[in-house]
Amino acid sequence: MTTGSPDRHPADVVSAMVDHVLTLAESWPSWDGTPYEVEVDGEALPRVYTPHKAIRRVGDHLVDHLAEIDARLAGRPTAPDTWRGSLVTTEADRAPFSADDLNEARNRLRRLALMYDVRLRPLPAERLDARDGDAWTLREVASHVAESAFYADAVGLLTPPA
Repeated sequence: MTTGSPDRHPADVVSAMVDHVLTLAESWPSWDGTPYEVEVDGEALPRVYTPHKAIRRVGDHLVDHLAEIDARLAGRPTAPDTWRGSLVTTEADRAPFSADDLNEARNRLRRLALMYDVRLRPLPAERLDARDGDAWTLREVASHVAESAFYADAVGLLTPPA
């Protein structure tokens, strides 16, 4: 996990990741239906990615850590993590990715990025960098969330069929 930069606001880090994901996703309506396999160190089988799975995983990761941030800011315990994440590829993940899917992804991910901005922007640097026991700082959480670009990068920028 990267630690983030004190020179860049964590909300900007999350927004930049969402912009990157959506830039790649603009090319995904040309996806030919072939899943992408990505080798992961220490795992026997490769992980499978598709445009829908990439959007789902980015959205899930944003939601998961937004819930963590909200709980921590409210002084409440966070929910246990039972996501199966990238290990699961659903039938819905294998569906064609249309212009309508891209529109839905834009709206969903931009709204989630806005929620990070609303939660994190007002916080002073001291709170963003404060340790809560063994938990990551809020700045580190945002930096970790930004690593969700991995899912979209696994699909990449596609070129339309000739």
